[in-house]
Amino acid sequence: MYRVLLVDDENMLLDSLEIILSMNDMEIIGKAHDGREALDILREKSQCDIAFVDLNMKGMGGIELIGYVKKMYPKIKILVLTTFYDDKNITDAISNGADGYLLKDSGKDAILGAAAQLMNGVSVLDPKVMLRLTTLMNKNKTVDLCEEMTEREREIATLLAKGLTNRQIADKLYISEGTVKNYISSIYDKTGIHDRVKLVVALSGNL
Repeated sequence: MYRVLLVDDENMLLDSLEIILSMNDMEIIGKAHDGREALDILREKSQCDIAFVDLNMKGMGGIELIGYVKKMYPKIKILVLTTFYDDKNITDAISNGADGYLLKDSGKDAILGAAAQLMNGVSVLDPKVMLRLTTLMNKNKTVDLCEEMTEREREIATLLAKGLTNRQIADKLYISEGTVKNYISSIYDKTGIHDRVKLVVALSGNL
């Protein structure tokens, strides 16, 4: 059972999420209306696996909260759940450490699937967010991240950029999941990017 913190200034959304998640083997440890309230809850109940965080809230917003949580509770996964997907919000959220970014209109199945993927170490980006990031990366492309990669690493990098999980990559290339992890570790070293979301974003603009 995953322990979940919900952070949003809309009571209706908080209540809806609580119902949906509670019915799918998740324990809601608290509901906060802004970042400061969320941090207070975490101080009292530090046992949390994943936080669903809105970005624009009165008081401490989501971007600032993400930074604090990642410094104080680095093991907590953070899924941004918002209506905003402009370049600044996306890049600021990911730069501060968000593990996933979904839009509120994604639907129940997408939200539940994203939570499961994050807890399995797989980053999640809404298709609309990925499109914005790809466009942004293409505009600001300055270096070929793949120039030092082997042919196999480039192949895996391409599949990463398409959003495939380690297991899906392993099945597609007929290699073990452990081998995929080793290649990804090498890709991290060669690109200098050691965060899966940031790597996917960067690769999307370079492949």
